[in-house]
Amino acid sequence: MRSTTLLTVAGGLGFLALWKAIVVIGGYPTFILPPPELVAARLVTGWTSGQIGPHAAATLVEVMLGFGVGAALGLIAGYALGRSSIVARVVSPYLVAAQATPILALAPVLALWFGPGLLGKVIIAALIVFFPVAVSAMVGIRSVDRGLLELGRSLRATRRQVLLTLEIPAALPSIFGGLRIGITLAVVGAIVGEWAGAERGLGVLVNIARGSLFDIPLMFATLVTIAGFGVTLYLVVVLFERRLVGVR
Repeated sequence: MRSTTLLTVAGGLGFLALWKAIVVIGGYPTFILPPPELVAARLVTGWTSGQIGPHAAATLVEVMLGFGVGAALGLIAGYALGRSSIVARVVSPYLVAAQATPILALAPVLALWFGPGLLGKVIIAALIVFFPVAVSAMVGIRSVDRGLLELGRSLRATRRQVLLTLEIPAALPSIFGGLRIGITLAVVGAIVGEWAGAERGLGVLVNIARGSLFDIPLMFATLVTIAGFGVTLYLVVVLFERRLVGVR
């Protein structure tokens, strides 16, 4: 664990050194590629001045609600797909077609239907989370040992007992694989929804900073904040996985 942490830190420092070297060697101006120390300073001032905080809070709410709704619906759909081959044959083509449609193409339509408020962003985030969670849940349910299921039926276990004691525990590793992907995609969905139309959020702040050539460091600081959200929420899911599944 300690060696892994050291390698991670070393990789981050190496990335910053490479970034600084590119800026110095290329002679890029600040409005094209600001140096990392300027981005770090703008990140600090953006948070301390209250410029980033309200936007970050709005995005975090959208991410959490979108992830919660998308994951819940994905788990339900995945269980139905895993338990019934008929449902899988009928529903799977529509799920694949929906997933193949770029969320960037759907976002403006959803923003038009639901307006610039919270609901549209939550729906976009939920849609992008739904598919990987549903597929991982389906794979997990189908991977349950059939012998154990037959044993449960022979012992006259109820449907609820089989679900709680056999199917869910066996499917958890696969489910958490989908949740890991889903939580990062929820961040992407929220940002895309904000680009399509919003009054507040980190996606809005990126557009604001991009519109001013003199505050490109703010845009980079906002991107760092978005990346930080994704990494932090991913680690939270990993922590829950370790507690429930025992994966290290």
